[in-house]
Amino acid sequence: MADIFREVEEDVRRERYAQLWKQYGDYAVAIAAVIVIGVAGFELWQRYEVRERTKASDQFIEASVAADPAQASDMFAHLATTAPDGYAQLAKMEEAGALLSSGQRDHAIAIYKNIAANPDSPFAEVARIREGWALVDTVSKEEVTELLAPLSDPSNPWHYMVQEILGYADYRNGDMKAALTSFQNLSKQPDAPAGIRARANAMATFIMAGGARDVGTVPPLQPRAPVVPQAATPQKPAR
Repeated sequence: MADIFREVEEDVRRERYAQLWKQYGDYAVAIAAVIVIGVAGFELWQRYEVRERTKASDQFIEASVAADPAQASDMFAHLATTAPDGYAQLAKMEEAGALLSSGQRDHAIAIYKNIAANPDSPFAEVARIREGWALVDTVSKEEVTELLAPLSDPSNPWHYMVQEILGYADYRNGDMKAALTSFQNLSKQPDAPAGIRARANAMATFIMAGGARDVGTVPPLQPRAPVVPQAATPQKPAR
């Protein structure tokens, strides 16, 4: 009897599954298809991203070693519009640096300003520092101080670089006493990066050695008189 009841239960269960499949089978197939397509699409997207990052990396290296800054700026500009986001943002920074090297200062500063104004950019603070260096030779110390104010707090890791730029602003504007004090203090700050301390010490030594003196200008080269070749003396024939 137990076997008969078991067979009946199995028949009922099969019939129930068959009814459920008739009612919901299409949905199950559709869901399974979506899952398979989704997994395949994700894998394809990952492969595409890897390929694009590799391509961007090769193009970035090629632009970085370009001998002509104008050519490099064009290459970085193209990369900034075609590469994945991380490479694109870095390429924009390097484009500004190449423009600065090629003499297109205003264009470079405009790029730095645009990046620094974007709080979501991971390069915003770096762009502000580079803008400060690009401007320090041509604007007042007050303007540079205002530009770098967001980075001047001692808790900000860039504040040592800010001190270096402001010290150079004093030197550039002829305030050698303030410049010397700034560079001496900066060179003695143990938490400052070694490179900044070394540059600050070199500037302090330079100023103390007379770097502020006006030694005049290098006189222009005087044109040299053309050298007239002498006629060769004829040799006597051998006897």
